[in-house]
Amino acid sequence: MARMSHLPLMSSSAGMAIPGMQQARIGVFDSGVGGLTVLTELERQLPHESILYFGDTANLPYGTRSQAEILQFVRQILTWMVDSAGVKMAIMACNTSSALALEAVRSEFNIPVLGVILPGAHAAVEHGRRIGVIATPATVQSDSYRRAIWEIAPTVQVWQVGCPEFVPLIERNCIRDPYTVKVAQQYLQPLLQQQIDTLVYGCTHYPHLAPVLQTILPPAVRLVNPAVPVVVAAAQTLQLLKIHNTLAAQPTQFYVSGCPEQFAQVSVQWLGYIPAVEQVSFPAVPVDSTNPLLR
Repeated sequence: MARMSHLPLMSSSAGMAIPGMQQARIGVFDSGVGGLTVLTELERQLPHESILYFGDTANLPYGTRSQAEILQFVRQILTWMVDSAGVKMAIMACNTSSALALEAVRSEFNIPVLGVILPGAHAAVEHGRRIGVIATPATVQSDSYRRAIWEIAPTVQVWQVGCPEFVPLIERNCIRDPYTVKVAQQYLQPLLQQQIDTLVYGCTHYPHLAPVLQTILPPAVRLVNPAVPVVVAAAQTLQLLKIHNTLAAQPTQFYVSGCPEQFAQVSVQWLGYIPAVEQVSFPAVPVDSTNPLLR
């Protein structure tokens, strides 16, 4: 059974190689193509590591899901990644999952499970003191970024804006549509009024919108992509556990829970190639009728 305490593994294994794990893949998952921003950063910083990417496209967007639903999705994905795919580490390349599920599930699996919010918060306070966060409604409602930033730097000012339309627009490949620009202007306006000096991409999908956002933001505003520091954290963890790969990487494997062809079509613009994508099916998770984000 894959589930067990993660923390004892980390403490007892520090400085000891785990047999057979060096060549295992790093699992990366998101609701869709957003986690490709983490994938590309992994390939840049850790070129020797083999990667398995999973997009839960049958259940996107996560940003309007309840915590109970997110927990079920994440447990299904991690169980499959550990039991069937044999990954050595998992990265929640999704801020909503990191906000609502990371603390609950990271002790349930015998591999390191990393999230993006704390690395993103550390990077944000290195750059500014008036920090704006754009994120999904669920991430904003969790207040995870504000709490993480204030734990590091209590005097920093933080403003958060929920952006429910961004993920569906990106997944539909509508990034350069005039409507997307209009929506982005509306979401950024309250942050511009606060004269932010730093903007955090509080959703891994949002760096895909950089060409749009950069036309709206003043040039002095620093953009923080949590993908960069979470991969730094991943590299440190791999070294600590001595499970970093020193051989050549294998080609990245892509899986989705929805339509493989649609994922391949949308992702090619960021990958630079058409990926071979396989479908993995999980039992359906009932819609949470008590979810206030659906009202």
